[in-house]
Amino acid sequence: MLKKQLAVFAALATLAPLALAACDSGSPSDSGTVDNLTLLDYYNFEPITTQVQTLVDKCGTAIDTKINRTSVPGPTLIQKVLQQASSKTMPDVLMLDNPDIQQIAATGALASLGDFGISTDGYVPAAVAAATYQGKLYGLQPAANTIAIFYRKDVLAKAGVTPPTTWAELKSTAQKLTVGEQYGFAFNATADFEGAWQFLPPMWTNGGDETKLSEPQVAEALALWKDLVDSGVSSRSVVTWGQSDVNDQFIAGKAAMALNGPWNNASLETAKVDFGVVPFPVNKPGQTSVAPLGGEAWTVPQTGDKAKMSKAAEFVKCMNTDENQMQRAKEGGLVPTRLALAGRFKAEVPAMAGFVDAVANPRARTGKLGEKWPDTAKVIYTGMQLVLTGQAAPADAMAKAGG
Repeated sequence: MLKKQLAVFAALATLAPLALAACDSGSPSDSGTVDNLTLLDYYNFEPITTQVQTLVDKCGTAIDTKINRTSVPGPTLIQKVLQQASSKTMPDVLMLDNPDIQQIAATGALASLGDFGISTDGYVPAAVAAATYQGKLYGLQPAANTIAIFYRKDVLAKAGVTPPTTWAELKSTAQKLTVGEQYGFAFNATADFEGAWQFLPPMWTNGGDETKLSEPQVAEALALWKDLVDSGVSSRSVVTWGQSDVNDQFIAGKAAMALNGPWNNASLETAKVDFGVVPFPVNKPGQTSVAPLGGEAWTVPQTGDKAKMSKAAEFVKCMNTDENQMQRAKEGGLVPTRLALAGRFKAEVPAMAGFVDAVANPRARTGKLGEKWPDTAKVIYTGMQLVLTGQAAPADAMAKAGG
């Protein structure tokens, strides 16, 4: 997952009237030649901005339209959208992180992609669920990511251990791998959406539910995080480590195992780290490892210009062709969202095989809560921090955090 950066959710309540006002900016055009489209995303850093620009140019050529692209830092994207809605200058194409789609769709700012004949047949179900609001599709996601456990093959072999498949094994294996400055296991437990995202594998795998945060299954997952830190197999700095920090620790040999995503593969290969990837372990027999779906989708805002909206939908379709899904996935450390591409992608990029399997059946963060996910995510990361900083017991943390 790209770093979760959209932090202006409170302002979204003002977007509905602004979006509707944007749609009243004169009579919509039903016909005529469209020679340019505007596009807004938060891919403003290398190498991703160049990777995406190549695809944008490619699709612009395919639909015979110039694409005027603007990229802004992640934390400013929603504020930018609010400003554009207010001034009736919404972009023709808007990229959104998948857990934000339902919240923006609820304001009336997005067009239903079904109106343009866009189908999601054969797509990863969780990607469709994340982009669907009140039965209508509002975004199409060409590639996805999730998180799993990376391990250093040489370090585990030297210690005579194998990757963990249960929580008990995770703790015992991490203990054997904790030597000198090397921790057995690293993860991200920051007080933000990224920290909440990393807590979902233990919570969901154990049967925890985001609609019932005070249930024992959630407390058990919090206790796992606490046990790992209190026993010393994970650093107390996890409360401040972002996912990039976790990857740095892993590359530097200061963590033998780490919970992270496939966007790190390129840096690990460059650093010549001999690594493997396995799903997050289960707590009890009979459980299935569950991980969250990450990634961004392309949407068509309600601009009032029907011709441009139709052309924008053509662009969204283009970004999701098999060829472009494969290109985006290969370049970005992602997985194609069309299930039929899974076998081909694993054959061409074997290092991603573990993530391909995980992405085939992940869980969308907005699957149950829809537009209410951001508020619940805040409760999750607050409760997690309360436990790891000794301010609450696992059984009481979510209630104390407001859940």
